[in-house]
Amino acid sequence: MNDDPYKVLGVKKTATQDEIKKAYRRLVKELHPDLHPGDAGKQAQFQAVAAAHDLLSDVETRKRFDAGEIDASGQEKPQRQYYHQYAGQDAGRRYDPGAGFGGAQDPSDLFSDLFGRQWGGRDGATGRGFDAPGSDVRYHLDVDFLEAARGAKRSVTMPDGKRLEITIPPGLRDGQTLRLRGKGGAGIGKGPAGAALVSVSIRPHPLFVRDGDNIEMELPISFDEAVLGARIDVPTISGKVTMTIPKGVSSGHRLRLKGKGIVAAKGRAGDQFVRLKIVLPAKTDEKMQELAKQWQEHARFDPRKDIWRML
Repeated sequence: MNDDPYKVLGVKKTATQDEIKKAYRRLVKELHPDLHPGDAGKQAQFQAVAAAHDLLSDVETRKRFDAGEIDASGQEKPQRQYYHQYAGQDAGRRYDPGAGFGGAQDPSDLFSDLFGRQWGGRDGATGRGFDAPGSDVRYHLDVDFLEAARGAKRSVTMPDGKRLEITIPPGLRDGQTLRLRGKGGAGIGKGPAGAALVSVSIRPHPLFVRDGDNIEMELPISFDEAVLGARIDVPTISGKVTMTIPKGVSSGHRLRLKGKGIVAAKGRAGDQFVRLKIVLPAKTDEKMQELAKQWQEHARFDPRKDIWRML
């Protein structure tokens, strides 16, 4: 499998963040483990796509990869690790005139210094054991719109077969990655366990649309409610509320329900905006038609007169 995250996602290195996101979503739908049970090849591809997206979706991490500072797994490249560890040391330590090899430090001491932080004695013995953090485990999760808006708990099966309890925070955004420390692969020796990286896609809702921390929706009202005004029940992401429809509104009129949007991380809530749409019955009876004729003759109203003034 190709290690280049751009090739894994099938995008160019000049791709925008939006193009990367679209490519990722398309591949997730094609390769999701639920669609290919028991197919190890598809599962490996799915994991590679998740890893590539995790690296490229973060602008700073993507810059570091493009600059050659980190590899496709997000790890610091060996030569940079060496540089960071030794660049700050004084010249006397790196080049000891009293040491052998024409004044250079003994190679065995150099390697001992370089790897000494990762190796430690066990029970006082002369042998040394390797300590390293566990690998990260990646998973993609589809979340319902209302679960993401309100917050929820989900139990999912990770690619390695483990069950994982996930807390979805209120206000979760589409494309976010949840990082669950210590829920990934087991560490080596005394190394800590890796993390579970759960990238999230939010399913669209048939009624609500999110705009930042606000919620937008279209609400059908009847002809008489538009003419006479009314108090009607309106759905919100947090439950049903009663809203007043003013007299004489037209389709497209927009009303605001303050504080009925997404609750942001700092506790402030967005608003819900309700766009009204006047809807007539599928079939109009004779009485309604007669009323319309009477009103037409009485009002002589032309809703399109302002259009001609714009030409």
